[in-house]
Amino acid sequence: MRNYFHEISIKTSEPVQFVDITERVREALRASGISEGIATVFSKHTTCAVKINERCDRLQKDMKAHLESAVPCADYRHDEDTVDDRPNGRGHLMSLMLGASETIPVNDGRLALGGWQSVFFVELDGPRIERKVFVKILGE
Repeated sequence: MRNYFHEISIKTSEPVQFVDITERVREALRASGISEGIATVFSKHTTCAVKINERCDRLQKDMKAHLESAVPCADYRHDEDTVDDRPNGRGHLMSLMLGASETIPVNDGRLALGGWQSVFFVELDGPRIERKVFVKILGE
């Protein structure tokens, strides 16, 4: 079994933002030379997520509105003393609902995504100059 590791850097511009990284994950898969296996896409940040969903601007606006209404602005205890002076308790709570990674089957050298599926990096504490997503591909 072979393995391949790739790092994706992302700059975000909004507090809550969906960034389509599907093509960048596909590029990592092509570079790996792996044709059968799995690809795991992982955010190394606790106020971000990786999700698979449909790419549609209106849907991303709906998903953003849903997250913001599900976790309203409030005086979160975490914000009283943070490690980076960012009041980001809200982002941490949103990330609980989403998860840090997705695993995608690789078949015949392609991500086995459905016709409407895209891979999104979800920023929940932006804007940020640089975020990191790791892509680990295992297979043959």
